[in-house]
Amino acid sequence: MRFNGYSEPFPGFVFPLSGKAEFVFNSAPYSLAPGNVVHGGARMQLDMRVIGNTKWEYLLVLYHVTGGASGKFSLPDIHFELQTGQNPRLAALLEQLYQTSSLPGGIYAFRTETLFRCVLDEMFISAHSQINCGTQELFEQITAYIREHYMNALTMNALAKQYNLNENRLSYIFRKYAGMGPGDYLITYRLSRAKDQILNSDFPVHKVAKSVGYTDPYHFSRLFKKQFGTSPSEFRKKFRNNAW
Repeated sequence: MRFNGYSEPFPGFVFPLSGKAEFVFNSAPYSLAPGNVVHGGARMQLDMRVIGNTKWEYLLVLYHVTGGASGKFSLPDIHFELQTGQNPRLAALLEQLYQTSSLPGGIYAFRTETLFRCVLDEMFISAHSQINCGTQELFEQITAYIREHYMNALTMNALAKQYNLNENRLSYIFRKYAGMGPGDYLITYRLSRAKDQILNSDFPVHKVAKSVGYTDPYHFSRLFKKQFGTSPSEFRKKFRNNAW
């Protein structure tokens, strides 16, 4: 890894302790905050910027793999993110690792390696637990936010950052629980609310479009027709004719 002109030949894990920051490994961005961990490969270009005014603190754990990796998969050559959540045991292990790694002698070197393996075990167990148990709750939180703010200019990038996710992770969660990506979910919800207004009010189409988050009424009409098979105006006429 390289940071501020410094080259580091070893791969490592970045454990956020406080604050927020963006790490970019070989042009791939990751938003870091307590509760997630990022791995960076050896000799990868690293750019970093602190987000917000809260003091940014983190623990960088570098490691060296001996014996070579078998097959095509090699952990030291890749970058990735894990969602671990707020795990007190992982925090305690990291504190022990930090304290032990600075002590001289073979016994402490052995202890450091043992603690590092314990950190890895706890980290992956915690990440697995987050995937299986935390994603549905997170999905419900994000969809509740969308339903409350659908009329605003929402972007998937901003939504992902708000919940300390990357866009791939956000997309995975929505496809798992909604069967569609977050962008399609937002469009579907907006059009559903627009349909209610078309049926139950006399608002012009351009006002309906604006009320559900679309400043371009023509773009809104195209989306509406794609979803319901007819334009908003024709949809309103058809409903009212059937009502009579």
